[in-house]
Amino acid sequence: MDFRIFTEPQQGASYDDLLAVARATERLGFDGFFRSDHYLRMGPGDPGYGPTDAWTTLAGLARDTERIRLGTLVSSVTFRWPGILAVQVAQVDQMSGGRAELGLGTGWFDEEHRAYGIPFPPKRFDLLEEQLEIVTGLWATERGETYSFAGEHYTLENSPALPKPVQSPLPVIVGGKGSKRTPLLAARHASEFNAPFPDPGTIPGLFENVRRACDELGRDPDDLVYSAALIAVAGADEAEFRRRAAAIGREPGELRANGLAGTPAEIVDKLGALRDQGVERVYLQIMDLGDLDHLDFVAAEVVPHLAD
Repeated sequence: MDFRIFTEPQQGASYDDLLAVARATERLGFDGFFRSDHYLRMGPGDPGYGPTDAWTTLAGLARDTERIRLGTLVSSVTFRWPGILAVQVAQVDQMSGGRAELGLGTGWFDEEHRAYGIPFPPKRFDLLEEQLEIVTGLWATERGETYSFAGEHYTLENSPALPKPVQSPLPVIVGGKGSKRTPLLAARHASEFNAPFPDPGTIPGLFENVRRACDELGRDPDDLVYSAALIAVAGADEAEFRRRAAAIGREPGELRANGLAGTPAEIVDKLGALRDQGVERVYLQIMDLGDLDHLDFVAAEVVPHLAD
């Protein structure tokens, strides 16, 4: 297994806050730093600094870190035109020396769209299909050639398809819990399929749907990385675990049922079960970005038992 830190900056985190977490992520040996792509705090509480733009943040981290992978889990198709997104991600990839990854999804948080004047059409899956086709098509176009696309939602005419990312192909992450269209999109366009906050026992079925879709398209299912994202709250003992749970406003029992939570032994056992279900990569959702000791603790007491 490899482990990535996954943050939710819309809850109120400045670039300096995120940089501190990213540098700790790098220092402690985690594989990557990923962030959500949202513009509004979820739930009550002090919004603090407010939101930060995902790809602006990642551009800064591209220059302020050296090793870790950088990406979104996931960007919403409602936020950016696909041609512009392809430019942004390719530029971050160049700025980082080839460490960027793009997670792309339909978006779901209608309130943030109203708050910032962003259109939120009720049907967005077709947008995702076309955006994936366009972004990957632009990157794959040979230098000196042009790219055109005519779809229901987007039209591109003779794009120079520049700039190019350093990586070819640049990793694309598709995730979700759908049983038909999502697996086909992952099989067609993605290098990784992510199960976001899966209900207990559902991971094998989600992965099998993707493997079946790969077979239908003539792709080797093992070409993809299979990952999961879960909240992580760890403590050396019950008191420390409960203190960290309270700090993010979550109930200990609920965290244990739905996330990677409790003592290191509990978390290692759950991660072992996830590995047995086919999970190769885990995104550890860290909600308290001011608690860097938490990252140190997870890196020292949990990761060594399961890291590749």
